[in-house]
Order: sequence, then C-alpha cells, then structure tokens
Amino acid sequence: MNTHNRKVHCRGLDFQVAHWGEDAPPRLVLLHGWGDCGATFAPLCAHWARRAPVAAPDMRGFGQSAHAGPHYWFADYLADLDAILDALSPTQPLALIGHSMGAQIASLYAGIRPERIAQLVILDGLFLPDTPSDQAPKRYRGWLHQLQEPPQTRVYPDFHSLATRIQKQHPRLSAERALDVAQAWAREVDGGVQLRMDPRHRMRGPLLFRAAESKAVWQQITAPTLFLDGAQSAFAQAIDACERDDRRACFRHRDEKVLEEAGHMLHFDAPEQTAACIDGWLVAQGWPGGDIQDATTRPNEPA
Repeated sequence: MNTHNRKVHCRGLDFQVAHWGEDAPPRLVLLHGWGDCGATFAPLCAHWARRAPVAAPDMRGFGQSAHAGPHYWFADYLADLDAILDALSPTQPLALIGHSMGAQIASLYAGIRPERIAQLVILDGLFLPDTPSDQAPKRYRGWLHQLQEPPQTRVYPDFHSLATRIQKQHPRLSAERALDVAQAWAREVDGGVQLRMDPRHRMRGPLLFRAAESKAVWQQITAPTLFLDGAQSAFAQAIDACERDDRRACFRHRDEKVLEEAGHMLHFDAPEQTAACIDGWLVAQGWPGGDIQDATTRPNEPA
C-alpha cells in the first residue's frame, strides 16, 4: 500500500498529514482523539485506501504537527480542519470519520460546513457531559492555577518501555502494535523518548461545554451519519441514555452500530472489525463509487 506523509502549512502552523493510497485528493479524512495521532489509524486507513485515497492529519499540538501554546481553544480545531481540507480537497465533498475528540470536531464541522461532508462517522464519541454554569468560577480559578504550574512531559527510557505501558493500558494491542503506537506517539530526546503531544493539552481550559450549542450545530448536518460504539467503552457512561438519544436525534440521517468486542479505542481493540463495519456502511452510502458531488442527496431519496 502506497503511504506517505506530507506537511500542510496553514493558519501559521505546520500540520503533519498521513496519506494512504494514490497521490490524489483524499475521499476520506479521519480525525484522531485526544492524545492520539493520525498514524495509529494505519490498519484502518490501509483497508479503505485500496479503493480511494485516505488522509489522517495530526491536529495542532498532537503527533508531528506544530505546538501552538500557550493555550488550546476548541474552535481552533474547526478552523484548522477547514484550512486543511481546503489544502487537501478544495472542491470535492468527502467522507469524514472522527474518534472521541475527533468525533466532536468532525460532527461540528459537518454542521458548520454541510456542503463539504458527504458521509460522517462518529467513533465512540459525543459523550462529553453538559457543564452547569455554576462550575464557571471553579474552572477559571483552576485554569489560572495551571498557568502558574504548566504540566511537563515524562521521559521514558526507550520506545519499548513506553510500548509496555501502552499495552498495559490497552491489553488488546499486540506487543508489535503497541510498539508501533509508541513510535507514533513519541520521539527520541536526550535520555530516552518523550511524547510528542504538547503537555499543555493536559491543562483544563476555563470554558464550559454547552451541549445545547453543539445540538444546534448538529441539526444543520445533511450527511448520513454512522454512530459506531464500543460496547465495553466507559466513556458512554458519562451521559445517560436519554441525553445520548436526544443528541443523536439531531442527526437527520443516522445509523447506529455497536462492536461488542471493543472499548473506547476501537482502532486498538478491533481494527479489522471496525474497518469492515465502516466500509460496508460507506459503500451503502455511495462511497467511493457513488456520485457524492451533491452531499445533500441521500440514497433512496429523490434528488
């Protein structure tokens, strides 16, 4: 499988973008979760790239993309994605897949720029609890305290030591795959290896999550959407079933599937099953063989 990395310079930063398949504008873009990077989705992306080009960018401050501190604001991820897609595929609507944090980014972008997204896949995401307004004073005080003592990144003796730690956290990973993840997440420094992620991502920002705002954006989405959840994920417990259903009701054209053998990190726990499940759904929606120029036209619906 033809794979390569490229740098995309936009909004004053260099973004690393992993690319699978032929050298052409991607028909599918995948967004990673917090602490992760695009390269760890290689088993899934290589599967899809047999039929169409696939890309997975590292978001700002993650993987091999540039750090952008001292602060990270969520809205910047949306602006970054908009600029990255303009660079990668400026005219053609595409399929967008997001995991966890990447799912929140992807879902909001699909509502803000509905004409750009032909299909949307949410991997174990949109479970962030709504934050009551009375939490604001505490959050702002905590944020100011963190600014005085910013977090630091631990140095591990070598990649194998980091891989061992990763495998303990994600026991379904083989030793070989855990080492691949370690090498994607970290870089060599004096005295060992260090995570590439900007440690300032560990700071809890002062802004509260308002579910009502996200719901208003989700209601603007025109793309068919697949929710693919891990049955063993603890993240789904962050909100109750009624709130989950209320959020998903915002998506006009949606399907829901669950992988029983997977937890939150579906691409770690069950990569083959995850890829196959998404691939079957995408094909049913017309990807990549169908005409996706009009992202508002759905299969079995009149134009």
